[in-house]
Amino acid sequence: MKNEYQNRHVYFVGGGLGSLAGAVYLIRDCNFPGGNIHILEGMPILGGSNDGAGNATGGFVARGGRMLNEETYENTWELLSSIPSLEQDGMSVCDEILAFDLAHPTHANARLVNKDGEVIDVMSMGFNDADRMALGKLLITPEEKLDNLRICDWFASTPHFFETNFWYMWQTTFAFQKWSSLFEFKRYMQRMIFEYSRIHTLEGVTRTKYNQYESIILPVKSYLDSFGVDFSLQYTVTDLDFAAGEGITVIAIHYEQDGTEGVLKLNEGDLCIVTNGCMTDNSKLGDFDTPARMVIENPISGGLWANIAGKKEGLGNPQPFFSKPEETNWQSFTVTLKGNKLLKMIERFSRNKPGSGALMTFKDSNWLMSIVVAAQPHFKNQPADTTIFWGYGLYTDKPGNYVKKPMRDCTGEEILIELLHHLHFEEEIDEIMDTVVNVIPCMMPYIVSMFQPRAMSDRPKVVPEGSTNLAFIGQFVEIPEDMVFTEEYSVRAARMAVYTLLGLTKKVSPVTPHMYDVRTLLKALNASFR
Repeated sequence: MKNEYQNRHVYFVGGGLGSLAGAVYLIRDCNFPGGNIHILEGMPILGGSNDGAGNATGGFVARGGRMLNEETYENTWELLSSIPSLEQDGMSVCDEILAFDLAHPTHANARLVNKDGEVIDVMSMGFNDADRMALGKLLITPEEKLDNLRICDWFASTPHFFETNFWYMWQTTFAFQKWSSLFEFKRYMQRMIFEYSRIHTLEGVTRTKYNQYESIILPVKSYLDSFGVDFSLQYTVTDLDFAAGEGITVIAIHYEQDGTEGVLKLNEGDLCIVTNGCMTDNSKLGDFDTPARMVIENPISGGLWANIAGKKEGLGNPQPFFSKPEETNWQSFTVTLKGNKLLKMIERFSRNKPGSGALMTFKDSNWLMSIVVAAQPHFKNQPADTTIFWGYGLYTDKPGNYVKKPMRDCTGEEILIELLHHLHFEEEIDEIMDTVVNVIPCMMPYIVSMFQPRAMSDRPKVVPEGSTNLAFIGQFVEIPEDMVFTEEYSVRAARMAVYTLLGLTKKVSPVTPHMYDVRTLLKALNASFR
């Protein structure tokens, strides 16, 4: 079969997980020559939103943490079962992650904390009958009736819903806002229905040993390197040219590299697979003394998508996703410390060892701040005497409860001080600050842009109608029944793109129908009345 593809090339626009997964499928399932696979990435590093970087001197950075899930990541686990571990001979990355997760089970003991520093009893969802009726009605309403609706539109007659323990936990676990798309909220409810009854403990969270860049991206890249895949970094694709007439055929890729513009011509049989949106576009870092800037102009992927969307029918519409950064932003921060004084204090407060608590949210925080204390070390180059944790706030425009400034205007030091007050560690602030290496805030103006209200047609199909060589992958394509803001969505889209464009009859792992499992539904129903 390899001879069939000797003269064909595949160009992936974007170097995130979707493109890397697509390259694996080409090699593994199509016997495609690795040297004919080209991954074009505008950043100086691969991985997209799966990142992790830094050192013990300047501080570490994790812009966020991608939650994995054993039950719903059908294609992700299948893919990673093909990728050798970089640390364990004879073990796949899939087995490595699941083994680590088994040894470090999640059971949050302090999921929500109030303004008095008290852990809230979250066994009860907090629903009233009107909340239950509205939620039940949503689950049986066809998606076709939900175009452009927001979550707050659906629950307008029962505003109490947004004061329930359920909403605070569901919102911060998945990063929803009240104005997020009702489509996506409904899909999460259906896809994660088994998680509904254990949202208060987050037992369904599957964690990697290290940050996702080192645990997932590096092993996949190593696999692709062994087959000679071509990686072009700092190679920004700005536009695509299409053949005239009916149908959709890409004939050229416009790019910028090192300040020089160029055009890459595609030959007959070549393919172009595009990540048409990136949630971490325009991310900016600060440090202990400097706020992270909010830069909203010209998101790279959104600009490319806008350039091509008007050229052909069926290529979607980026406007709903990249036009309202005030609605789509939030800010994360990574704390690097000498020693484990603060982590030990958090452990005593939460009754969770690092890596076992998943997420702790300060319910009354004006920023709606949450923190995650991962198992240590979280970075391969993290010394034994160094600890890290990260957190985020969903409302960056609000003044803090203690630091009277919007989160987006705060330095790393001010963000940490706000957190320490929510933990009621005021008396030990000076001692804690003496152990701080750095606190690095990260402003992400489009981080939940995929959750924006939209029409069904605003996201293009993975392979648009009439396409001969173009596919879309990532978080801004339309995959029936599946949920965005997940690793699985990117991997599933990549698998669909490769199999469809190359005409493979091999099946993509289907969405598991947990919604129709009677036992799961009974557990969810019981949880609603707790």
